[in-house]
Amino acid sequence: MRAYRAKVVEPIHLPDRDEREANIEEAGYNVFNLDSEDVFIDLLTDSGTGTMSDEQWAAMMRGDEAYAGSDSFKRLQESVADVMGFENIVPAHQGRGAENVLYGVLVSEGDYVPNNTHFDTTRAHVVNNGGQPVDCPVDVAPDDPFQGNLDPEKVRELADEVGAENIPALVVTITNNSMAGQPVSVQNLRDAREVADEIDATFVIDACRFAENAYFVQQREAEFEGSSVAAIAREELSYADAIVMSGKKDALSNIGGFVGVRDDELFEHAKQRGILYEGFSTYGGLSGRDLEAMAVGLREAVTQPYIESRVEQVSELGDLLLDADVPIYAPTGGHAVYVKAEEFLPNIPREQFPGQVLVGELYREGGVRAVELGEFAFPGEDRPQLVRLCLPRRTYFREHLEHIAETFEKVGERRDELSGLEIVWEPPMEELRHFSAKLEPVE
Repeated sequence: MRAYRAKVVEPIHLPDRDEREANIEEAGYNVFNLDSEDVFIDLLTDSGTGTMSDEQWAAMMRGDEAYAGSDSFKRLQESVADVMGFENIVPAHQGRGAENVLYGVLVSEGDYVPNNTHFDTTRAHVVNNGGQPVDCPVDVAPDDPFQGNLDPEKVRELADEVGAENIPALVVTITNNSMAGQPVSVQNLRDAREVADEIDATFVIDACRFAENAYFVQQREAEFEGSSVAAIAREELSYADAIVMSGKKDALSNIGGFVGVRDDELFEHAKQRGILYEGFSTYGGLSGRDLEAMAVGLREAVTQPYIESRVEQVSELGDLLLDADVPIYAPTGGHAVYVKAEEFLPNIPREQFPGQVLVGELYREGGVRAVELGEFAFPGEDRPQLVRLCLPRRTYFREHLEHIAETFEKVGERRDELSGLEIVWEPPMEELRHFSAKLEPVE
């Protein structure tokens, strides 16, 4: 049952097939290069693409646009303290701005940064500051309820290999976006806290989807049966020294982010870096309206009706795809369904980007925009070849989900006719190539 009703609608348009053919070719077979008006259903990301509530829109009307000491910033501070347990925050224009602020302070040349699994911008910020990102995911069984967990023993082995003094930070991303949006248990966060103390590292939680993670904990971790999502959210974040937050995810806003820090000295360093890169420390590159939207959205994100509706819609899409014989990563995560591209297109070799082929064909067949998270996005890494179908919050309905499943069926009918892709241009920073690189079909 959906926990909301529509008060504003936007017409969308499905271009005819000839237009879609021309659009994807002109985009260099990279859907990041498509215009949004040419996309029928947009599953590229849930970052800032969702629908804000009437309460958020109402709050925006009282936005205080003062350069310093904004009342809107104070309201955001209060929300972060109440919902997430952090008193000291540095606002930023979005999550990667917050990453730049925190990792620019923590990470230096020659450092190593373990993570349950790095996502693209996190990896890029570590590399950009001279560090080496190291993925330490737990080895899981198919029925493990927390497949996004960090493996603390892998972190200890890394510390023995490179020296604990060269590991300034330990990061856990909740939910684990690169591991099919799978959740992390509270017990695993406690274990991460323990190993961070052992190696004297700052324990950072990437909290972009903290509310979705808390819902999975409520449903799957016996200790928290009967606990509220709000209480679990506070508990899971209580083990962190610092958090990085994209307000475009579980703060339900269209822009914004922040760093939360407990240590006063680290906070001061982060605040000064924030002033340099994002703006003064009470606006951080945001308008007062944006700060107000995040302040309200954080409180809405940890309400039971909202979070149930959010996660159940993702599960609903997963069920429709399974009914259409589409191989997906199961169980579904909190924000997206991940399709196993190598199984769906077994004739396309890994080096010819089966995930990116599938992404292009979804647009060609049904005007659906998804994103590849495999060899194209993470070159040279031993990761599964996945296509992420990321549902914007409070945006699409059952008819849209059915169209997505029907589009997969059409692509499947012609899978034997498809050829691979090769890159014909890419930017200098390989870690970010999937945002702008261009491809063409392999002859």
